[in-house]
Amino acid sequence: MNYFSTDFRLGILGGGQLGKMLLYDTRKFDIATNVLDPSKDAPSQYGAHQFFQGDLMDFETVYRFGKTVDVLTIEIENVNLDALDKLEEEGLKVFPSPKTLRLIQNKGNQKDFYTTHNIPTAPYKRFSDIEALKTAATANEVTMPFVWKSAQFGYDGNGVKVVRSITDLDVLPNVECIAEVMVPFKNELAVIVARSASGEIKTYPVVEMEFHPEANQVEYVICPARIDSAVADKARAIALQVSEKFNHVGLLAVEMFQTQDDDVLVNEVAPRPHNSGHYSIEASYTSQFEQHIRAILDLPLGNTDSKVAGIMVNLVGAEGYTGQVYYEGMEDILAIEGVTPHIYGKRETRPFRKMGHVTIVNSDMTKAREIAQQVKETIKVISK
Repeated sequence: MNYFSTDFRLGILGGGQLGKMLLYDTRKFDIATNVLDPSKDAPSQYGAHQFFQGDLMDFETVYRFGKTVDVLTIEIENVNLDALDKLEEEGLKVFPSPKTLRLIQNKGNQKDFYTTHNIPTAPYKRFSDIEALKTAATANEVTMPFVWKSAQFGYDGNGVKVVRSITDLDVLPNVECIAEVMVPFKNELAVIVARSASGEIKTYPVVEMEFHPEANQVEYVICPARIDSAVADKARAIALQVSEKFNHVGLLAVEMFQTQDDDVLVNEVAPRPHNSGHYSIEASYTSQFEQHIRAILDLPLGNTDSKVAGIMVNLVGAEGYTGQVYYEGMEDILAIEGVTPHIYGKRETRPFRKMGHVTIVNSDMTKAREIAQQVKETIKVISK
């Protein structure tokens, strides 16, 4: 099919920052796009050829949107899968497939999938709701501390909490959840796997993630990860195994723990462009966003190697500020060599909301990390 400068339409479910960054590359290739998002202020509203406002979980809304496009993809997992099933049955190409999304959308199902396919992951137990978990915790059937995860609809650090006492459970929502053994890890790692519709597959280098201790959000993504090559090889091999078993098309971000014994355990996956790959816009030969488009359109996959060391700093709303966003210190970071900010287009800030990111590239990883720290300490996302 001729995708370029034609009437072909690519549909994207979700119009947040990931959709906005996908649209950089659809515009580069002159691929026409339709985007659906529930918010009239979605960051993707200006980059799409046509923008539709609607509920991503509503069957009719998603189904009708799908009928306007030739290929359909996602930038968020929480979409109506029954509508995607019907569209796929009627011949629409949907990537990733609803079958893959069903395995991933529920974290309990995701963990069961790893166990079934002998993919290393932390031990866990599933619970129908918080009351069932409280009963098990009271009976010492789960060992504290443990990591509580909502089975569905978690995002940006929401839906994950370290539970250290019974009373910690009192503030958690009464939803289906899992209790996962706390892994004493050295590093949190990630590997992005790209797989085309015809089966061509490539992995990006292993990245290292540094998290905010309270918000459970990534603060820094460092590529390449500062780990032994044997661990990196193991992580990429496990990511390929996960990709093969899920049989996904597009991108699959595989988040992992490196244990104290240098084992690698899969934490969770995301079947779309991912925060851990944002560095690739500046640092890689092929960004993760261009790669996702290549994969779902069954075009040759691009080179996943890095041109230079890259570090991403997340820009999130500062604590104590809610309202019209103001980026304090923007001029200062723009004056630093190798620094590129990406602003997501969200007008309203609130504490820990993802508002943008900054990429730092440098031939010297140590220097890049120093600059990343300087950037983190200089720019503040506040309100005025």
